[in-house]
Amino acid sequence: MKFTAPAIIALTVLLIAPLASASTPVPKPPSIATDAHILMDASTGRILAEKDADERLGPASLTKIMAAYVVYNALENGQIELEDEVVVSEAAWRTGGSRMFIEVGSRVLVDNLLDGMVIQSGNDASLALAEHVGGSQDAFVELMNTYAERLGMENSRFANPHGLPHPDQYTSARDMARLASALIEEFPQHYRRYSQREFSYNDITQYNRNQLLWSDDTVDGIKTGYTADTGYALVSSAERGDMRLISVVMGSPSVQRRTTDSRSMLNWGFRFFETHRLYTVGDAIQTARIWEGVTDTVELGPEQDVIITLPRGEYDNLEAELSFTDTVVAPVRAGDVLGEVVVSLNGETLATTPVVALADVEQAGFFSRMADRVWQWFED
Repeated sequence: MKFTAPAIIALTVLLIAPLASASTPVPKPPSIATDAHILMDASTGRILAEKDADERLGPASLTKIMAAYVVYNALENGQIELEDEVVVSEAAWRTGGSRMFIEVGSRVLVDNLLDGMVIQSGNDASLALAEHVGGSQDAFVELMNTYAERLGMENSRFANPHGLPHPDQYTSARDMARLASALIEEFPQHYRRYSQREFSYNDITQYNRNQLLWSDDTVDGIKTGYTADTGYALVSSAERGDMRLISVVMGSPSVQRRTTDSRSMLNWGFRFFETHRLYTVGDAIQTARIWEGVTDTVELGPEQDVIITLPRGEYDNLEAELSFTDTVVAPVRAGDVLGEVVVSLNGETLATTPVVALADVEQAGFFSRMADRVWQWFED
């Protein structure tokens, strides 16, 4: 593919999505009692509300979200299996705090240990999984920090897999929202665990500490946390219609407050914002002229899905503009970037995505190419 002219053509692109109702004023987000919090649209990453979201705080059992993320990667990569039997070490058995009550020397399935860690918040289950996946706790923690770096968790550092207090272990509300979003998107088959309300093992039934699971059917996760030093924390997620929100509260004064404050933030986000999928990979949104090719045109589509979050009722005010180089000469390959589409609302850019050719266009024969060059000369 080659471009032969620097000119750019700007075209209005039709937005295809259900029309929303009249614009609704957006009040300020709820005032809640936390050390830090954030509310994020999981599909777009747009932050709807935040307070001290980058402050480094002790994660407590929110640590287990990252521990689970490492385990899910090991499962996905075929390094371990859900049916693997894990021999419980004395170190795992002796781990204090919340427990699944596994017994030293017993053999426990990875599947059961995951439920014990996710639903019961078992510190013993977390260490048993860490030793199985990493070979040692230290190696597993190294994996946790490697994945945190890959996910862009700039204010996080992990020192153990369960969240018991450690001076070198910290995270932020923004990092937890980013991690939760990645976990939901990358491992939907495992995310179902986070909506389970109870789990029984060793003749002991324990209940999920996320009280939102009992009061809101749209909430399907994710994890609670508490230590005396850090206070109460909750990473929660809910899906209503085509919209999923992730809420993180850290440093709440009580179980009740972390629950009610999380509910308030989620309700506010769903009430005053909406998510739209405007374009999908593979869909044609415009046609470009191709010179010296076996065909005269090629369809253009987005390089990635275009999903936006905006205040309710503002859809009619969206604008989309497609810009592409006006002279494109064959050969063109499917996937070649030929321009970009920019979506904006009231002058604010919401999304910018490259547009690509959706098909190959081979170079035409000699006489056809010469004819096109003559036509280009007249058009110039």
